[in-house]
Amino acid sequence: MNRMSKNTEAWRRLYMLVGEAVLVAFHVLLIYIILHYVYNNDFRTQLYARGHILVLGIYTVIYIGFGQLFGGLLIGSRRPGEVMFSELFTACFSNAVLYLIVMMYSFSFPTLVPLTGATVLQLLFSAFWINLSGTLYKRLFIPYQVLLIYDGDATDSFVRKLEQRKDQLTVTDSICATAPTEEIYRKIDNVHTVIIWDLEVTRRNTIFKYCYENSKRIYTAPKLSDIIFTGSSSVHMFDTPLLLTQGSPIGYEQRVIKRLIDVVLSIVLLILTSPIMLLTAIAIKLQDRGPVLYKQVRCTKNNREFKILKFRSMVVDAEKMGIQLAKQKDDRITPVGRFIRAVRIDELPQLINVLKGEMSFVGPRPERPELIRKYTQDMPEFAYRTKVQAGITGYAQLYGKYNTRPYDKLKLDLHYIENYSLWLDFKLMILTFKILFTPESTEGVEDDEAVV
Repeated sequence: MNRMSKNTEAWRRLYMLVGEAVLVAFHVLLIYIILHYVYNNDFRTQLYARGHILVLGIYTVIYIGFGQLFGGLLIGSRRPGEVMFSELFTACFSNAVLYLIVMMYSFSFPTLVPLTGATVLQLLFSAFWINLSGTLYKRLFIPYQVLLIYDGDATDSFVRKLEQRKDQLTVTDSICATAPTEEIYRKIDNVHTVIIWDLEVTRRNTIFKYCYENSKRIYTAPKLSDIIFTGSSSVHMFDTPLLLTQGSPIGYEQRVIKRLIDVVLSIVLLILTSPIMLLTAIAIKLQDRGPVLYKQVRCTKNNREFKILKFRSMVVDAEKMGIQLAKQKDDRITPVGRFIRAVRIDELPQLINVLKGEMSFVGPRPERPELIRKYTQDMPEFAYRTKVQAGITGYAQLYGKYNTRPYDKLKLDLHYIENYSLWLDFKLMILTFKILFTPESTEGVEDDEAVV
């Protein structure tokens, strides 16, 4: 099949919408079959046409919502394996909510067998359709042909990241921002997509305006001030538009509700996970007779120090040579520790930190005082992360990696702080279930970065 000559955003989006529509329609059809022919027989009041439309409508909204949240509907724009991994969570979460709805209509607990069978069929069809759609997408649409305009540090590492997404972006040309303006403009005229990487603000604005004037597709590496502005409120001083940025990003009412959620959830999870925590403690003790818990000084809101609690995953004298970050294939990690780190069990004692008010469920990851001092020497803005309570999970943990650059972690955490909402907290907590099964987020740093 020949690739389309007009490789436009409209055609790409239409293709993705059709692919998503087919996926949603198949899922809803299967749910209708088991709802009408199986569960309807056990309902206190049987569903008729309007009842089916109502339940299926709710399911459709829930499925699309989880699909957007997890990325299970990004057919074509992501690798098929990545989309299928997200679709697994989308289908399971959506069907779990449907089961709760079915329970409300039933006399007793309805059997899970039909819904489980439907979930399996949904996932099998999804695997087929996502792979087929992804293959056709590659044949129909060429990757975006990109001009990279670069400057500053870490350009090489950014280019290596781009190399991993050749199915979506292909850097066909590049030029340093210090080159003559006319030469940069000539290169911009020859492409549809431009990436502006780490340019000085005045230079970046000049190039950005030219790209915008000529209707180019623009990716821009934001400065810290850009991210802070995203959380600003738009106000007008007479006929002059202004942006208002608050010194305290999270309001008083939001802090109260956030704390209430932390207390309730930490108590519930401590009760539910107590058997797992007990077995983990026994396994660690049997491993080498050393202490079960590992306590480490970290910093939370306003740089207040506290002792974070974790199940010990390394040998007792892991830091006898001084503070070191975990490395890839770190020989200090015990066999039990390797397992509990992989499945995140080592983080469970932090529920106690949350209950005590030292941490929240969602927030920037608490860092050691030594690391904060080190990072703030070169990057004073790193202290902005402590404007809010530290968290077990957070924006940087979900969208970054363990070995993400501190400057990029700061950008991610600032995005969370400046765009805070209770919905964002809920979204990040749900996404944490997905990240639990993503090994990249537990990678250590490279050996030459490990010593602090």
